[in-house]
Amino acid sequence: MAELSESILKSVKKLLSSDPDYDVFDPDIIMCINAAFGTLHQLGVGTSDLFVIKDDTAVWDDFLTNGEFFEEIKTYVFMRVKLMFDPPSSSFVLDSYKEQIKELEWRLTVKSEEFRGVTADD
Repeated sequence: MAELSESILKSVKKLLSSDPDYDVFDPDIIMCINAAFGTLHQLGVGTSDLFVIKDDTAVWDDFLTNGEFFEEIKTYVFMRVKLMFDPPSSSFVLDSYKEQIKELEWRLTVKSEEFRGVTADD
């Protein structure tokens, strides 16, 4: 899957409608991306060690052990970054983002547990 080899930073910047080569806000966006990865780590999603990016060389495949969760994780990271870096001005849109993030967190947790073979009895 070619998208897994795409730069995490550049792909998030594209989703934010930012020029991937314009790097003035990279430290801010990187901080937000790493916060999203921190939450995913606490949810049990991704690598066993806390994953952080430092620049545009980190790719999605560095974080994912397989491509199964790719679209959900990419959407989740984007939405978390959007809320921290460039939140919507409309309270309705803001609330929608928050609800979608909660649902993605739940779905990713369930998928991650299924992938690792964790059950409610464990």
